[in-house]
Formats: sequence, structure tokens, C-alpha cells
Amino acid sequence: MSSRRPKLILVYEPEKACFERLVADGHVAGRAAEIASYLAQSTDIAPEFDALAAACQTRGLSFAPVALDDAANVLAGEDPKTTLVWTLTDGIAYFRGGAAPALARLNGLKLLGADDALFALCQDKFRSGAVLGALGLPVPQSGLARDGRWLVEPPASPAGWFVKPNRLGAKIGIWPDSRSRDLGHALELSRRVFADYRDDVVVQPYVTGRNARASFLGLKPDTGVEALGIVIVDSGSDFQTMEDSLALYGDTGEAARAAGTYAEPVLLPVAASQPRADARIRRIAQNLIAGLGLRDVFSIDFRVEADDSVHLIEFEVCPGLPCFDFRAYCRTQWEMGLADAMAETAASRFSRLAAS
Repeated sequence: MSSRRPKLILVYEPEKACFERLVADGHVAGRAAEIASYLAQSTDIAPEFDALAAACQTRGLSFAPVALDDAANVLAGEDPKTTLVWTLTDGIAYFRGGAAPALARLNGLKLLGADDALFALCQDKFRSGAVLGALGLPVPQSGLARDGRWLVEPPASPAGWFVKPNRLGAKIGIWPDSRSRDLGHALELSRRVFADYRDDVVVQPYVTGRNARASFLGLKPDTGVEALGIVIVDSGSDFQTMEDSLALYGDTGEAARAAGTYAEPVLLPVAASQPRADARIRRIAQNLIAGLGLRDVFSIDFRVEADDSVHLIEFEVCPGLPCFDFRAYCRTQWEMGLADAMAETAASRFSRLAAS
């Protein structure tokens, strides 16, 4: 390796920059703020940049947070032998973080996390579901609707359907009535989503059970699915809405905490009550690693039924690192705070490069 000090670059897209770009593109300010709230992890991690720099320095690394709009110029000037790029936020449509791994590849820089193809795939729920289904994984078959008309009709479902925006995350566009009992209502929800966000909706057969999340950070390069943190996310309701999500993160979440209205979901280890479901989730994760290329850092969302049936809902290549669930995962699995866990992961990658 070069004699220069190894550097970890964290590329992030700020909420404010996203909001201003959306308003300039004609989105109503209130809706633009909701869309930009997906990037609240950038807001939440900024106060920890000093802690990240200190944790990196302890391990012989330098640390540089880089806003996405500056990334093209910054990455073009970095040394491929001593630079590791970690992308905090994804996006191909409303958000643009998916450009960061492509810029890293363009400049020959090492990347922590999935390649840019998966950044594009995970942001489109309909296409992602089609790929997951082709891999033989237990994902509900989706219909697709745009502004009140079907592009792909969903399958019949005696339990009804669940309707959510196709390319938006953080529960944006999910309301208390997003579980639909009839397809006419599902089409009405598609009109509402299109009017508010200009997005399509996926319409999936509703599946019973509890919400579960599997979190992963490959602290060492050879870390496997044994390091998954698999928990039930108990928010006290069948599913979380946009209002619930806004109360957890970013400036809105900070205001909710100050007002005493913050209600953090309870995390319950799946293995403690449903070990068979835990084992099934680990097998699914292994299939995603082998068949899809998930690596280094990711999360996967499931519904787990009482009989241990598991439904794969979606995966995320940029999980919300400063969010309560990933912080809890770092504490439980790696006995580290977030800054140390991130710095240790980066340091282990540089150690492998030095040995190669």
C-alpha cells in the first residue's frame, strides 16, 4: 500500500439539499419535506462526525464526511490505494446517493457495501420483488399501479392488500388505511400517492404476522450470517406509518423527543421465541448474499407468522446507521457504539488490503 494514511470517506446526501432540489422541481414544500425525511439519517449522523474521526484516528485512519454534491470533485482527487468509500444513503430517483458507489468505481476507489447495481435495484420495490421471486425467495407477488390504473394487476388475496409507494422509503406515503380491503381502494391510494409524490404504488397481498428486521455489519471481511441481528420490531401496531417514522428521526424526531411524544419501538430477538423462524431468515440472508451480492452492511425486512412462516418484504443496502435499531445491533452483536463499529469495519478492510 501507499505510505499515505488510509482514509475513510463517508458520502451522504443532506436533507436540506434534497428538499431544495425537490421544491425547484415543482414539489409542494410539505410533500418535499416528507420525501427528504428519508435522509434524516444524514441529519442524525452529522453530530457524530467528530466521534467518527476520533474512532478512525485511534485505528490509524483519517475520516472525511463528504456531502453528495461535492463527491464527484472530492473522489476524483483521491488515491485508489489508500481510500475506502462508504455511502450512507441510497437513491436513484428522489434521492441520488446511488451515484456515490458509481463515482467510487469510476475513480478506481475501494467501496464498502454493495455495488451500484444493487443500489438501483433496492430502490425500486416492484423490480426488486421480481428479482427476489426469480431467486425462489418467499416474497409476496406484487401488482403495480400508477395514478388510478393498473400497470400489473395483483393476485387475489382474501386478506386484502398492502399498498405502498414503489420508490420511496422511510414509510413515506404509508397511511393508516394503506392496508386495503378492496382493489378499488388500492387504486384510490395510488391516485393519492401519485398526486402527493409522483410515484407508482406496489400492491401486495397482505400477510399476517409480526414485523422483523435482520441487520448486518461485516465488522471483519469474513463475517457471515451468524452475525445477523434478527429482531421483531414491535411498534404497538400492525405496521408503521409515515407519521410514526417522522417521529423517530431527524429534526422532526428531535422535536418529538423534546415534547415527550417519542415512542421508540421495542426490539425482541426472534430466536428467543421463534428459533425456527430465525434459522429460516438466516438461510434467506445467505441466499441474498450468494445470489444477489449483498455484503458488508445491509438490512432485510420480514413478516414472521406464528407458525414460523417467513415473508421477505424488502432489503436495504444503506440501512439507517444512526437509527435506534442499528445502534442496538452494534451494541448487542459487536459490543460497540456506532462510531467505533464503523471505524473498526473500515480498519479491517484496510488490513486486508495491506495483507494482499
